[in-house]
Amino acid sequence: MVPVESPLAAWQTFYVIVGSSAGALTGLQFVVIALSAQNSAVRRSEHALLTFGTPTIVHFCAVLLAAAVLCVPWASLSTAGIALTLSAAAGIGYTAIVIRRAWRVREYEPVLEDWIWHTLFPGIGYVAQLAAGLGLPDHPSGALLVMGGAALLLIFTGIHNAWDSAAYIATADLRAAAGATAPPAPGAAVPGPQPGPSGQAGRRSP
Repeated sequence: MVPVESPLAAWQTFYVIVGSSAGALTGLQFVVIALSAQNSAVRRSEHALLTFGTPTIVHFCAVLLAAAVLCVPWASLSTAGIALTLSAAAGIGYTAIVIRRAWRVREYEPVLEDWIWHTLFPGIGYVAQLAAGLGLPDHPSGALLVMGGAALLLIFTGIHNAWDSAAYIATADLRAAAGATAPPAPGAAVPGPQPGPSGQAGRRSP
């Protein structure tokens, strides 16, 4: 009898590439966080950076975990599906925590782009992974396609958010200098809103 090849085998190269990329990008995000700790202009927004910086590492690690799970030579697809489902459920729960933290940011009010990239897209990625984990035992081909899309969505979301954080840190001193030297606008009692991690100006929270 010819042994039947697991459908996971066809995705090994894909997850080796995706997992390696997620691991390398996680290391780069550590560099971004370290730079923020050395920038006095950014330190004042510590809670905002915690809200919008840490989730990026979590998303990269989630992709790395999923890649590792799908490269394991499981005896049955059901076990792999359970592992993906549990990981996705944890990701959905963490996204809910990020949403709650974003509502409590006091330095600025997140703009639409912040909500899309930091809450909506990660949420879609984890929900897609949950669906893939549940459907893997009975519909492996479709489930693996969905899982591949979810992994890429989380990777590209993390890249976008990491770049936003890096750009925000790189221009923090310029914004601080401009705010200190620019004369106030006629009738203005307080400085204008500060740009958020997305690079757009958010409104100050009460």
